[in-house]
Amino acid sequence: MGTIILFYKYVELANPEAIKDWQKALCTELGLTGRIILATEGINATLGGSRESADRYIAAMNAHPDFGGIDFKESPGDAAYFPRLRVVVKREIVNLGIDPHELPAAEHAQHLTPTEAHELMAHKPDDLVILDGRNNYESRVGAFEGAILPDVATFREFPQYVEEHKDLFADKQVLMYCTGGIRCERASAYMKQHTNARAVYQIEGGIHRYAEQFPDGFFKGKNYVFDARVAAPISTDILTTCDWCPTPYDEYTNCINARCNKQIILCPSCETAEGTVCSAECQTLVREKKTRIRIKPTKLSPHGPQHEHQQNSAS
Repeated sequence: MGTIILFYKYVELANPEAIKDWQKALCTELGLTGRIILATEGINATLGGSRESADRYIAAMNAHPDFGGIDFKESPGDAAYFPRLRVVVKREIVNLGIDPHELPAAEHAQHLTPTEAHELMAHKPDDLVILDGRNNYESRVGAFEGAILPDVATFREFPQYVEEHKDLFADKQVLMYCTGGIRCERASAYMKQHTNARAVYQIEGGIHRYAEQFPDGFFKGKNYVFDARVAAPISTDILTTCDWCPTPYDEYTNCINARCNKQIILCPSCETAEGTVCSAECQTLVREKKTRIRIKPTKLSPHGPQHEHQQNSAS
């Protein structure tokens, strides 16, 4: 078993294309797979491979003039958690839909360490609002107790949500969080610019770092991740139910109608009775063989392959 590394850094990159070529060559040499997004505003990546390869990659990054001092977050795993290596250059390293020059990450909210955030939640003042900066399919399976969970399907929808709910944040202290911290850097900057919140904070290192220090803390359920694990358990709490019935359940799978491939939650009974489909329409198409059937993938977990029907289709 190797490791998965998750990291980002907002840093001005004069030539992201050159960095792209270097990253592809470096990861290929080390046998690392995963996703790297580059932009003039920095780097965002999740990679899997052997312990030795990860260590060599981290050493190379620390030796680079632009990438020293990165907080590399780690989880059990290896290259098998990613089908391939993908290195791309985009306008943003997380797609908020706002030009980074108009909303730079440097304008982010004050970072609170996991300990500081835990203490704030433990002695929650009346004016504290906890705000999830992730998408609805992520917060569905795991969230902080009492958090506001925006019903947004993509990060690009977050600004509109804020504009439509400014009253929730007026004269309040807002504690924001996301998976590893990257989305909160710019989302919290947006909150500072566009709301009358009295103060805006973000949890340093996101859910990942908080759960490392407080596995029995205020985060309940699973931390959704963007690799073959799909969601990493933090607590035994189940926050949602099967899409076909009221049974508490939180294991994601995908509709086997390949044209749909919607990410869904099906309890074992409903999956057996109804099939691995998201709706009656897809059920009919599959039954009548009027669509291409997606092969059920093998789920990967930190404990090795498990033959379950789970796959991450989000980006």
